Amino acid sequence: MLFNSRDFILGFLPVALAGFWLFGRRPTAALGWLLGCSLFFYAWWRPPMLALLLASIAVNFLISRLMRRADRREPWLIAGLVFNLGLLGLYKYGGMLGLAWLGLALPLGISFFTFQQIMFLVDSYRDEIPPPPFLDYACFVAFFPHLISGPIVRPGHILPQLARLAPRRETAARLAAGLEIFLLGLAKKLVLADGLARFADPGFAAAGRGDALTLIEAWVALLAYALQIYFDFSGYSDMAIGLARMFGIEFPVNFRSPYQARDISDFWRRWNITLSGFLKEYLYIPLGGNRHGEVKRIRNLMITMLLGGLWHGAAWRFLLWGGLHGAYLTAHGWSKTRLRLPRPIAWGLTLLAVLLAWVPFRAQNFNAAWTMYKGLFGLNGLAVPAMLARFIPFGHVVPVLPHLGDARGMSLPQAVLLLACGWFVALALPDLAAMNPRRRAAALVASFAFTMQALFFAPAALPFLYFQF
Repeated sequence: MLFNSRDFILGFLPVALAGFWLFGRRPTAALGWLLGCSLFFYAWWRPPMLALLLASIAVNFLISRLMRRADRREPWLIAGLVFNLGLLGLYKYGGMLGLAWLGLALPLGISFFTFQQIMFLVDSYRDEIPPPPFLDYACFVAFFPHLISGPIVRPGHILPQLARLAPRRETAARLAAGLEIFLLGLAKKLVLADGLARFADPGFAAAGRGDALTLIEAWVALLAYALQIYFDFSGYSDMAIGLARMFGIEFPVNFRSPYQARDISDFWRRWNITLSGFLKEYLYIPLGGNRHGEVKRIRNLMITMLLGGLWHGAAWRFLLWGGLHGAYLTAHGWSKTRLRLPRPIAWGLTLLAVLLAWVPFRAQNFNAAWTMYKGLFGLNGLAVPAMLARFIPFGHVVPVLPHLGDARGMSLPQAVLLLACGWFVALALPDLAAMNPRRRAAALVASFAFTMQALFFAPAALPFLYFQF
């Protein structure tokens, strides 16, 4: 069930909120209702997979209890990590490991609920959180706003909120605040991300076929995809934050205008913040971080970014994306004490590096990525559609650009207008969490009609990009 579907917005969500309030006199009953709704939400996609989620929750909870009672905790922590990573490896990376013959379907959200439970086991091992009741733990893992695509929330942040849940406290204010954030995230998804997909998908599909994209086509596709993935995932995160707020749970902010970052390290402090925090706290620092010299710092950084890339999918192109960002971060660590660039140049180079790294992330394979790079660097020439030839007096004049949108004469002007709107939002406006109430209200009013049109008149709800990760 998608957050941007009519089934969810008009059916599931009102029923979940109503039941939560009706059971609100007894917080335990309200929490049980919330867990039941979350399990129903997950089973909607493929009911048999619910057994896997429940088994994962039960095994991790049992291991955590046994670990706390044991004289030596390390064996139980290792057993928990082997169980979780083994489950993730079997279902998500079976193809890369030669197990494709098993024909296992990828469970929705397995990367996210696996990481949640790894954090819980590690924090329990460190005695950073008290042992929760099973109901609280199950709801922490399965809570539907973050179950499928995050944010990845720390146990110590969410479990105390579940323990003091008050379903009937400040209900109207909670619903109003959550609904506003949810609708603004919905607008990002339906109006911007789905609109930009019309210009990103044809270009990358053409590269996948080996077609020679010209300069304009390649850059329109890449600029559109960079905005599509940003508005798609940040929109999902905003919707998750808004949904959690409606139930009295505060989620952390997951995006802070990442394309405004002044360097690549700043980008990773702004992009998918909860994943970045997980990789730093539970992988980079345990590997040694920057505590043992420059060579080992670079090694730890590259391992972290390569595994962060692989987390997104069982494909070498994701490893390449992670490796590129690892190389960027390594170069930044070397240059920040040796090279001082003016802020606009540093920002421009950072954005260009991020854009170029999106190519293998989105391309179907290495050949498609190379085809796209050739177009981006002008190796396939410049073609200008006839209707714009008088404004661009150089390049090969063609009736239409065949790999741009649906190849209509107006596809390029439409793309330019939508890209200008999207990049203005991404580069000039503050992120949702930093907006003041007046600006949020203005954004909601400006986008509401377009959002409702897309919601009710689109033939089908398009999945979120991060569902595949």
